[in-house]
Amino acid sequence: MIHGILNLPRNIWLIGLISLCNDSASEMLYPVIPLYLSSVLMAGPRALGIIEGIAEATASLLKLFSGVIMDRTRTAKPWIILGYSLAGFGRPLIALAGSWGWLLLIRFADRVGKGLRTSPRDALLASCAAPNQRGLAFGLHRAMDNAGAVIGPLLAFALLSREVPLAHIFLWAIVPALICLALSLKIRESAPAASAPKRVAFDWRLGDMPLVFKRYLVVVALFTLGNSSNMFLLLRAKEVGMPSEYVPLLWAAVSAVAMIFSIPLSALSDRVGRITVLVCGYTAYAIFYFGISATEKNTGALFLLFGLYGLFMGATEGVEKALVVDLVAEDRRGTAFGWFNLTTGLFLLPASVLFGFLYQGISPTCAFLFSGCCAIAAALLLIFFVANRRP
Repeated sequence: MIHGILNLPRNIWLIGLISLCNDSASEMLYPVIPLYLSSVLMAGPRALGIIEGIAEATASLLKLFSGVIMDRTRTAKPWIILGYSLAGFGRPLIALAGSWGWLLLIRFADRVGKGLRTSPRDALLASCAAPNQRGLAFGLHRAMDNAGAVIGPLLAFALLSREVPLAHIFLWAIVPALICLALSLKIRESAPAASAPKRVAFDWRLGDMPLVFKRYLVVVALFTLGNSSNMFLLLRAKEVGMPSEYVPLLWAAVSAVAMIFSIPLSALSDRVGRITVLVCGYTAYAIFYFGISATEKNTGALFLLFGLYGLFMGATEGVEKALVVDLVAEDRRGTAFGWFNLTTGLFLLPASVLFGFLYQGISPTCAFLFSGCCAIAAALLLIFFVANRRP
């Protein structure tokens, strides 16, 4: 496997490095935002659910748009540069936010950048990898992305431990933004083939997509309905006794586990099948949510449970995307990733809002149990609704 990793094309490594730098900034701020929201902007879980839901849903609409344009123009580099630049240079502005409404606007701009870059980037990754290395390629990308998600929270932990004001932490995000821009400019794209496939008109009813792909989107939608913003997990950890300065450290542990397991589990899906690995990942997610619903003031149990969450991430993040590539034709990959990302984003809006209302209106236990049940149902649908209908 190591030989296969080292021989992956240059673009895959470049995209991985860009994701590492970008996530170092993003994840440095991610665990700090709930603290900033509650202690500085004086807003609660409902505001958090609205902010994250709207931001992610908007990003997903743009992921579909950029994916369709990618298929038509056969170029991804401009969207990658624009997307990472918009997100990277927008994050430091959170330091200037005076209310949660301004925070919503800045998070919105951040997610617009994500929406513009994600589908073209994923399609470019797929085009650079051989069919028997797709899981490995996406796994490497996710591993480097999660490496950044380890570095970021550790930086946040170091800054919080030194009692650096929360607003100042956001300003440090400008450094990774500059590095991402420099690396993005080094991406090389091959010229479109002279005999490019005939363009297919965009169909909002997915008539141009295989039936098995549409079934897969149903599963993704159900799982996402129970997969609200990860910020609720950090909020829960703080509520059950985790000191504020250790919250970023906890999230770094999650990303470290995901980083370690992303490559081997994604590569495993090249051999045993994507759905087998995904079902195991969804099951780990359900166990985590059922467990955290019952945890009270036990720091050791929290670290163990969050380690299981990292295992879920390692088993699903790269494999879900590799399965998208397996199910559609080459000339429809950008659009397929657009639909995949649109589905996850649109259902994240009701997921985050619903979770926030269940969390604050009924109880945290009710919210976490609901999410775990959605994951179990999605795993069963993968087995009986998708697996036996693969092309």
